[in-house]
Amino acid sequence: PTPAPTQPPPTPAQRHSLPRHSLPRHRPRHSLPRHRPRHSLPRHRTRLYRRRWALLLLFSCYSLCNAFQWIQYGIINNIIMKYYSVDSFTIDWLAMIYFLAYIPLIFPVTWLLDKRGLRVIALCGAGLNCCGAWIKIASVRPDLFAVTFLGQTVCGVAQVFILGMPSRIASVWFGSKEVSTACSIGVFGNQLGVAIGFLLPPMLVPNVDDLDQLSYHLNVMFYGTAAVASLLFILVILVFQDEPEVPPSQAQAAIHASPSQDYSYLQSVYQLIKSVPFLLLVVSYGINTGSYYSVSTLLNKMVLIHYPGEEVNAGRIGLTIVVAGMVGSIICGFWLDRTKTYKQTTLVVYFLSFAGMLVFSFTLNVGLIWVVFITAGIMGFFMTGYLPVGFEFGAEITYPESEGTSSGLLNEAAQVFGIMFTISQGKIIDYHGTVPGNIFISAFLLVGCVLTGQ
Repeated sequence: PTPAPTQPPPTPAQRHSLPRHSLPRHRPRHSLPRHRPRHSLPRHRTRLYRRRWALLLLFSCYSLCNAFQWIQYGIINNIIMKYYSVDSFTIDWLAMIYFLAYIPLIFPVTWLLDKRGLRVIALCGAGLNCCGAWIKIASVRPDLFAVTFLGQTVCGVAQVFILGMPSRIASVWFGSKEVSTACSIGVFGNQLGVAIGFLLPPMLVPNVDDLDQLSYHLNVMFYGTAAVASLLFILVILVFQDEPEVPPSQAQAAIHASPSQDYSYLQSVYQLIKSVPFLLLVVSYGINTGSYYSVSTLLNKMVLIHYPGEEVNAGRIGLTIVVAGMVGSIICGFWLDRTKTYKQTTLVVYFLSFAGMLVFSFTLNVGLIWVVFITAGIMGFFMTGYLPVGFEFGAEITYPESEGTSSGLLNEAAQVFGIMFTISQGKIIDYHGTVPGNIFISAFLLVGCVLTGQ
């Protein structure tokens, strides 16, 4: 079916025409009309469809599959090094290619999201993710590292069509009291994929010396991933649609009721970069999320330095980080839906992310791996739990600009910092050890905390 055309965001005047109790997010008191009689404000028909949960679940599943493929090499870094006869830094690029692909492509993809709607973006994301998974199957030979890198690059391009979707799905399909929760669930799927990516590869691909056995185990992992990705792509073709026939909230109804006007993506970006609070959030969000990306990519290396032969436990520590973060994400989503305290919540979660990273830094080398599990879980609860909080805070302070534009710029910063931190922390760990490498990340998190409080 032809995607339904999307409408541009409402103008500030249209925003003010909405009754206070129907607004999807809390707004500063000065942004509301002070003397307009309530009976003069227009009301629109709204409806919530049960289908919204199926769409959100489907999106979360193919986001999960893509996130799994991001970390599936990094968590068995030493094994992939041995199989393809490449160095550790080259394997790190199998994760960083996700970051690099995002940086130039997010702008055209966000423009496409605003122009063509959710269905086209979902088809591109799920389709490319499926294609990349099948390419990897052809790479199971020690001399075909370039093919596995190509498959990972295609998956990295797919990620560009995925990361900006949660806030858009939440605003287009969900009611005003469900937006933050829906956004958290959308991010939750990506986090769950990383968790499974930490857990399964060390179990599916053991550290054996026989390359034929390694080829067999890699085939099992790659074929399983491709089968799941293919099923999800078929479901997206059959199920996914742009928007409901009747909007879910008064804000969305106002967008539908407003006259059609030319929408400029570049103008939207220009409006956002003129906002000092948003620019501060872009930097602080980039630091926090980039730190998470770096720690996840280098976790195998950090754990094996202090606990040789513990590839499986390295994966379980990564799982602990992400599962704790998923709990944090859901709790923060519920909290924001009920309190609307975006800035305060963001600041508290950010500071606790810094504190958690600092504690993890000084307990990684104590020789007790159960302590590492505990401190990694504490760090993950706040660092990973920050992701949906940052998304929602960005949408809050940039309304009525498109959520896709604001989340795209936030993720752009995350990818830039992810590359910078992964390369820098990796080199520091190689030459000076894990503690200096983690303190490097902690120092940046402290800077991000200060910026958040401005």
